[in-house]
Amino acid sequence: MFNLKRKSFKRFDFTLFITVLLLCIYGIVMIRSATLSLDTNRHVKVQAISTILGFAAVIFLVLLDYQFIGNFYIPIYIISVLLLLAVIFFGTGADKWGSDSWLSIGGFTFQPAEIAKVGIIIFLAKYIDKNKNEINQPIVLLKTLALAGIPILLIAKQPDFGTAVVFVFFVVVMLFAAGLDWRYIGYAFLIGIISLPILWFSLEPYQRDRIFSFLDPEADIAGTGYQAMQSKIAIGSGKIFGRGLFHGVQTQFNYIPEKQTDFIFAVVGEELGLIGGLALILLYFIMLARLIKIAKDSKDTFGSLMVVGFAAMFLIHIWENIGMTIGLMPITGIPLPFMSYGGTFQLVNLICIGISLSVGIHKEGLNF
Repeated sequence: MFNLKRKSFKRFDFTLFITVLLLCIYGIVMIRSATLSLDTNRHVKVQAISTILGFAAVIFLVLLDYQFIGNFYIPIYIISVLLLLAVIFFGTGADKWGSDSWLSIGGFTFQPAEIAKVGIIIFLAKYIDKNKNEINQPIVLLKTLALAGIPILLIAKQPDFGTAVVFVFFVVVMLFAAGLDWRYIGYAFLIGIISLPILWFSLEPYQRDRIFSFLDPEADIAGTGYQAMQSKIAIGSGKIFGRGLFHGVQTQFNYIPEKQTDFIFAVVGEELGLIGGLALILLYFIMLARLIKIAKDSKDTFGSLMVVGFAAMFLIHIWENIGMTIGLMPITGIPLPFMSYGGTFQLVNLICIGISLSVGIHKEGLNF
């Protein structure tokens, strides 16, 4: 279970650890700024506590042999699916956030899909590892897609298509890294194109409105286009060096909706300007580069694919969140890793980093 030798610490990725620590500190500072006008410290306290608990989990996971986690890949999958099923029957949040994606237990509210991300990545990494020599056989591939498809369908049912897209992305990336034949990727792309009309009519009205607002942001700037417009105004007004921390007009006068969660990058852009935004992107680039290095150097397929899945998950979150705040992507409600407010989200992200660091102290793995 715990199999860590002194020499293993020589392979500990301090660059990744420090980069994530800086991201977490950056995030807490920006959440404080985003919530300053709300006259409460609750958001900062929750984020700080989640961060402390998350780094405690990182230390524990580094000491833990990650292969031990793989022994429970089937129970992890079952628990992940059961949590998503529970959301279908007992989920809350539609009135406030547009979908019943949260569970409340004794006053504690969390989003099971965030937990399921880690669970499904662990399960798929182990399942593919056990079938890595047959991954291009149609029967094995169909079984893999079916097992991955169940949680995706449950999330889409909530409905939370933004998170469902995150799942689809990291599943595809993991299969590609495992050696999936290009022709299957081509087939999947073709099926996706053909399925677009079905997906369109399965969207909720507010989701269609978000797409219309993305295509024509000025069509309804007081309604569906309000968030995107205020975000772009905030980022544009920040210019090169920003208005100054805690001095953003759009931020402090509450023009930006969900500024502490989905639109935290707009706060960065307004108050810290282009310099602050580029600094954040640089930190993300370093984090992703270190994760890719760990995946390439890992001693086995299971460890490599887990880290690939985590990296893909972070990448799609970063790409979509920053893209939607600057008007390059539709609004989906996907938060920004280590920056957006959310206790469960922060804790889960740090668990991913902890597992990745555990994988990193071992050697020799997947070439992709």
